[in-house]
Amino acid sequence: MLTVGRISIDLYCDQIGADWHAASTFSKAVGGSPTNVAIAAARLGHAAALFTKVGADPFGEVAIRELRGFGVDTRFLGMAQIGVTPLAFATLAPPEDPQLLFRREPPVPDLQLHSDEVDEDTVRDVPLLWISGGALSAEPSASTVEAMLCARGRRAHTILDLDYRPTFWRSRAEASARIGAAVEHATVAVGNREECSVAVGSDDPHEAAQRLLGRGVALAIVKLGGDGVLLATGTERTLIPPPAIKVLCGLGAGDAFGGALCHGLLSGWSHERTVAFANAAGGIVASRLLCSAAMPYEREVLELMEASPA
Repeated sequence: MLTVGRISIDLYCDQIGADWHAASTFSKAVGGSPTNVAIAAARLGHAAALFTKVGADPFGEVAIRELRGFGVDTRFLGMAQIGVTPLAFATLAPPEDPQLLFRREPPVPDLQLHSDEVDEDTVRDVPLLWISGGALSAEPSASTVEAMLCARGRRAHTILDLDYRPTFWRSRAEASARIGAAVEHATVAVGNREECSVAVGSDDPHEAAQRLLGRGVALAIVKLGGDGVLLATGTERTLIPPPAIKVLCGLGAGDAFGGALCHGLLSGWSHERTVAFANAAGGIVASRLLCSAAMPYEREVLELMEASPA
């Protein structure tokens, strides 16, 4: 599988519940949603590659080394000669809704992606392509991603993570236009209520799912936080309840969900089993502090599923 989009060094406040004023020490880890999705899938046994760029600086070197340590294929990971590796600071105040501060100074390396940096055969033939909506937020990355989706020709599995971060965009209208257009090329779309609203104009889970399906998506997944996950196809609607866990850090749960979703799809599982497994994987990461290092192994996810009430 190949994931496309942002990368950063994440700095997590070690003091649980401390706000920005009380925070005193931070722990670092490689991060960025599509980066963590690749890490999560690699930990679940898949050959996962990441298409992105870091800055030519020490944090860029740290990111590359950590990715290789996690078993992620870095052949499509470049080092931009201008721009610095982004940072993302997080305080866990409160733990279930961490506060984020992005330091992404233009030109941002992970938005300097060009079409000739991944061969078209790989784009077309890789069994699973994961596109982050954030990669559409600026050029040249936006045009590169759009070209990749066109070359892909809506082959399964083409997954669009609706992934909306307001600070990455010049306007919500621009995000709606570009992410909404990308839906037309996806076989699977996944996002929370707000991200669905940006992409298809509704934050009502069932209506959003219907609109995603109406644009040709085969599987629509709407994440509902503590209320679970809605999965929808042309013939089914299923609400998957959340696992029974104590939240330590809400960051990274969606990325673990994404990597586990890829695992289920590549394994040929039913949609219900796939999303239930992904939901449990997200729950495990929510019960841990860091994102990348917290990604679970398959046995851990299966154990949680067995322990959770039906």
